[in-house]
Amino acid sequence: MSKTNRGSTAALPVVVLISGSGSNLQAIIDAIRDDGLPVEIRAVISNRPEAYGLVRARAANIPAEVIDHTTFSDRSEYEAALQQLIDQYAPALVVLAGYMRILGTAFVKHYQGRMLNIHPSLLPDFPGLNTHQRALDAAVAEHGASVHLVTSELDGGPVIIQATVPLLPDDDATALAQRVQTQEHQIYPLAIRWFAEGRLTVRAGELLLDQKPLHQPIYYGQTTVSP
Repeated sequence: MSKTNRGSTAALPVVVLISGSGSNLQAIIDAIRDDGLPVEIRAVISNRPEAYGLVRARAANIPAEVIDHTTFSDRSEYEAALQQLIDQYAPALVVLAGYMRILGTAFVKHYQGRMLNIHPSLLPDFPGLNTHQRALDAAVAEHGASVHLVTSELDGGPVIIQATVPLLPDDDATALAQRVQTQEHQIYPLAIRWFAEGRLTVRAGELLLDQKPLHQPIYYGQTTVSP
Protein backbone atom coordinates (compact mmCIF):
# COMPACT_ATOMS: atom_id res chain seq x y z
CA MET A 1 0.00 0.00 0.00
CA SER A 2 3.01 2.27 0.09
CA LYS A 3 3.04 3.08 -3.61
CA THR A 4 0.71 5.14 -5.72
CA ASN A 5 -0.77 3.97 -9.00
CA ARG A 6 -0.66 7.19 -10.98
CA GLY A 7 0.20 6.25 -14.54
CA SER A 8 3.58 7.58 -15.64
CA THR A 9 4.00 9.98 -12.71
CA ALA A 10 6.90 8.85 -10.54
CA ALA A 11 6.11 8.45 -6.87
CA LEU A 12 8.07 10.73 -4.55
CA PRO A 13 10.18 8.70 -2.10
CA VAL A 14 9.33 9.65 1.47
CA VAL A 15 10.39 8.64 4.97
CA VAL A 16 7.94 9.35 7.80
CA LEU A 17 9.08 9.93 11.40
CA ILE A 18 6.63 9.24 14.23
CA SER A 19 6.53 8.96 18.00
CA GLY A 20 2.94 7.93 18.74
CA SER A 21 -0.34 6.72 17.32
CA GLY A 22 0.40 7.70 13.73
CA SER A 23 -2.99 9.12 12.79
CA ASN A 24 -1.42 11.54 10.32
CA LEU A 25 0.65 8.67 8.94
CA GLN A 26 -2.61 6.79 8.40
CA ALA A 27 -4.09 9.81 6.60
CA ILE A 28 -1.11 9.79 4.23
CA ILE A 29 -1.38 6.03 3.66
CA ASP A 30 -5.10 6.42 2.94
CA ALA A 31 -4.44 9.28 0.51
CA ILE A 32 -1.95 7.12 -1.39
CA ARG A 33 -4.42 4.26 -1.59
CA ASP A 34 -7.63 6.18 -2.19
CA ASP A 35 -6.70 9.52 -3.75
CA GLY A 36 -3.65 8.79 -5.88
CA LEU A 37 -1.21 10.74 -3.72
CA PRO A 38 1.99 10.30 -5.78
CA VAL A 39 4.17 9.16 -2.88
CA GLU A 40 6.08 6.01 -1.96
CA ILE A 41 6.59 5.70 1.79
CA ARG A 42 9.89 3.87 1.90
CA ALA A 43 10.02 3.61 5.68
CA VAL A 44 8.37 4.70 8.90
CA ILE A 45 10.80 5.34 11.74
CA SER A 46 9.89 5.83 15.40
CA ASN A 47 11.96 6.88 18.38
CA ARG A 48 9.55 4.92 20.59
CA PRO A 49 9.29 1.14 20.13
CA GLU A 50 5.72 1.06 21.48
CA ALA A 51 4.38 3.63 18.97
CA TYR A 52 1.14 2.39 17.40
CA GLY A 53 2.11 4.04 14.13
CA LEU A 54 4.54 1.16 13.60
CA VAL A 55 1.55 -1.20 13.57
CA ARG A 56 -0.11 1.00 10.95
CA ALA A 57 3.04 0.90 8.82
CA ARG A 58 3.36 -2.88 8.96
CA ALA A 59 -0.32 -3.27 8.09
CA ALA A 60 0.38 -1.27 4.93
CA ASN A 61 3.49 -3.33 4.10
CA ILE A 62 5.81 -0.41 4.82
CA PRO A 63 9.16 -1.06 6.52
CA ALA A 64 8.83 -0.06 10.19
CA GLU A 65 12.04 0.86 11.99
CA VAL A 66 12.85 1.90 15.57
CA ILE A 67 15.74 3.97 16.82
CA ASP A 68 15.06 4.37 20.53
CA HIS A 69 16.47 7.71 21.63
CA THR A 70 16.75 6.50 25.22
CA THR A 71 19.52 4.07 24.27
CA PHE A 72 21.90 6.85 23.15
CA SER A 73 24.17 8.90 25.36
CA ASP A 74 23.24 12.25 23.80
CA ARG A 75 21.16 13.87 21.08
CA SER A 76 23.95 14.18 18.56
CA GLU A 77 24.70 10.44 18.73
CA TYR A 78 21.03 9.60 18.34
CA GLU A 79 20.53 11.96 15.42
CA ALA A 80 23.61 10.64 13.64
CA ALA A 81 22.15 7.13 13.79
CA LEU A 82 18.73 8.40 12.73
CA GLN A 83 20.18 10.31 9.79
CA GLN A 84 22.15 7.27 8.67
CA LEU A 85 19.02 5.12 8.70
CA ILE A 86 16.89 7.71 6.88
CA ASP A 87 19.52 8.14 4.18
CA GLN A 88 19.59 4.40 3.52
CA TYR A 89 16.07 4.86 2.12
CA ALA A 90 17.11 7.86 -0.03
CA PRO A 91 14.00 10.00 0.52
CA ALA A 92 13.28 13.16 -1.42
CA LEU A 93 11.11 14.30 1.50
CA VAL A 94 11.16 13.63 5.24
CA VAL A 95 7.74 13.94 6.88
CA LEU A 96 7.39 14.50 10.62
CA ALA A 97 4.03 13.07 11.65
CA GLY A 98 3.71 13.42 15.39
CA TYR A 99 7.45 13.10 15.90
CA MET A 100 8.01 14.44 19.41
CA ARG A 101 11.71 15.22 19.42
CA ILE A 102 13.40 18.61 19.01
CA LEU A 103 15.88 18.26 16.17
CA GLY A 104 19.39 19.64 16.23
CA THR A 105 20.75 22.22 13.81
CA ALA A 106 23.05 19.83 11.93
CA PHE A 107 20.24 17.31 11.38
CA VAL A 108 17.83 19.98 10.15
CA LYS A 109 20.47 21.45 7.83
CA HIS A 110 21.07 18.03 6.26
CA TYR A 111 17.40 17.90 5.18
CA GLN A 112 17.02 21.62 4.51
CA GLY A 113 14.19 22.35 2.11
CA ARG A 114 12.90 18.76 2.18
CA MET A 115 11.47 18.20 5.62
CA LEU A 116 7.88 19.02 6.63
CA ASN A 117 6.09 19.07 9.97
CA ILE A 118 2.50 19.43 11.09
CA HIS A 119 1.80 21.38 14.26
CA PRO A 120 -1.52 21.57 16.15
CA SER A 121 -1.91 25.34 16.28
CA LEU A 122 -2.18 28.33 13.98
CA LEU A 123 1.50 29.21 13.93
CA PRO A 124 3.12 31.45 15.01
CA ASP A 125 0.63 31.11 17.90
CA PHE A 126 1.36 28.39 20.46
CA PRO A 127 4.57 26.71 19.32
CA GLY A 128 5.68 23.75 21.39
CA LEU A 129 3.47 21.49 23.52
CA ASN A 130 -0.03 21.57 25.07
CA THR A 131 -1.37 23.76 22.28
CA HIS A 132 -5.05 22.94 22.77
CA GLN A 133 -5.17 23.80 26.45
CA ARG A 134 -3.12 26.93 25.81
CA ALA A 135 -5.61 28.02 23.15
CA LEU A 136 -8.48 27.48 25.59
CA ASP A 137 -6.67 29.37 28.35
CA ALA A 138 -6.06 32.28 25.98
CA ALA A 139 -9.75 32.27 24.94
CA VAL A 140 -8.89 32.68 21.26
CA ALA A 141 -11.72 32.66 18.75
CA GLU A 142 -10.02 30.18 16.42
CA HIS A 143 -7.53 27.37 16.73
CA GLY A 144 -6.24 24.92 14.15
CA ALA A 145 -3.26 23.25 12.54
CA SER A 146 -0.31 24.29 10.38
CA VAL A 147 1.96 22.48 7.94
CA HIS A 148 5.36 24.10 7.78
CA LEU A 149 8.85 23.68 6.44
CA VAL A 150 11.21 22.56 9.20
CA THR A 151 13.99 24.94 10.19
CA SER A 152 16.26 25.06 13.22
CA GLU A 153 13.74 27.32 14.99
CA LEU A 154 11.20 25.25 16.92
CA ASP A 155 7.91 25.30 14.96
CA GLY A 156 9.24 28.44 13.29
CA GLY A 157 9.69 27.47 9.65
CA PRO A 158 7.66 29.01 6.81
CA VAL A 159 4.02 27.91 6.98
CA ILE A 160 2.53 26.30 3.88
CA ILE A 161 -1.11 25.67 4.76
CA GLN A 162 -3.38 26.08 7.76
CA ALA A 163 -6.85 24.89 8.72
CA THR A 164 -8.96 26.55 11.38
CA VAL A 165 -11.61 25.39 13.83
CA PRO A 166 -13.71 27.62 16.10
CA LEU A 167 -13.56 27.30 19.85
CA LEU A 168 -16.94 26.18 21.18
CA PRO A 169 -18.41 27.13 24.57
CA ASP A 170 -18.24 23.58 25.94
CA ASP A 171 -14.80 22.73 24.55
CA ASP A 172 -12.15 21.01 26.58
CA ALA A 173 -8.67 20.15 25.33
CA THR A 174 -9.70 16.65 24.23
CA ALA A 175 -12.68 17.76 22.15
CA LEU A 176 -10.70 20.58 20.59
CA ALA A 177 -7.82 18.24 19.77
CA GLN A 178 -10.17 15.84 17.99
CA ARG A 179 -11.57 18.58 15.75
CA VAL A 180 -8.10 19.92 14.98
CA GLN A 181 -6.86 16.44 14.15
CA THR A 182 -9.64 16.00 11.61
CA GLN A 183 -8.30 19.06 9.81
CA GLU A 184 -4.72 17.82 10.09
CA HIS A 185 -5.71 14.73 8.15
CA GLN A 186 -6.89 16.95 5.29
CA ILE A 187 -4.09 19.46 5.02
CA TYR A 188 -1.03 17.26 5.51
CA PRO A 189 -1.65 14.97 2.51
CA LEU A 190 -2.49 18.08 0.47
CA ALA A 191 0.79 19.82 1.29
CA ILE A 192 2.69 16.61 0.55
CA ARG A 193 0.87 16.32 -2.77
CA TRP A 194 1.96 19.84 -3.74
CA PHE A 195 5.55 18.92 -2.93
CA ALA A 196 5.36 15.58 -4.77
CA GLU A 197 3.87 17.16 -7.88
CA GLY A 198 6.52 19.88 -7.97
CA ARG A 199 4.07 22.67 -7.22
CA LEU A 200 5.59 23.43 -3.83
CA THR A 201 9.27 24.26 -4.07
CA VAL A 202 11.91 25.95 -1.95
CA ARG A 203 14.34 28.51 -3.34
CA ALA A 204 16.92 30.11 -1.09
CA GLY A 205 14.77 29.28 1.93
CA GLU A 206 11.65 30.83 0.37
CA LEU A 207 8.52 28.80 -0.33
CA LEU A 208 7.05 28.92 -3.82
CA LEU A 209 3.66 27.54 -4.81
CA ASP A 210 3.11 27.26 -8.55
CA GLN A 211 6.31 29.31 -8.99
CA LYS A 212 4.91 32.21 -6.98
CA PRO A 213 6.29 33.23 -3.56
CA LEU A 214 4.08 32.02 -0.73
CA HIS A 215 4.13 35.09 1.48
CA GLN A 216 1.34 33.84 3.74
CA PRO A 217 -0.16 30.41 4.38
CA ILE A 218 -2.87 28.93 2.24
CA TYR A 219 -6.05 28.65 4.30
CA TYR A 220 -7.71 25.30 3.69
CA GLY A 221 -11.28 25.67 2.53
CA GLN A 222 -10.88 29.42 1.94
CA THR A 223 -8.71 29.47 -1.18
CA THR A 224 -8.99 29.18 -4.92
CA VAL A 225 -5.69 27.24 -5.14
CA SER A 226 -6.53 23.96 -6.85
CA PRO A 227 -5.83 20.76 -4.94
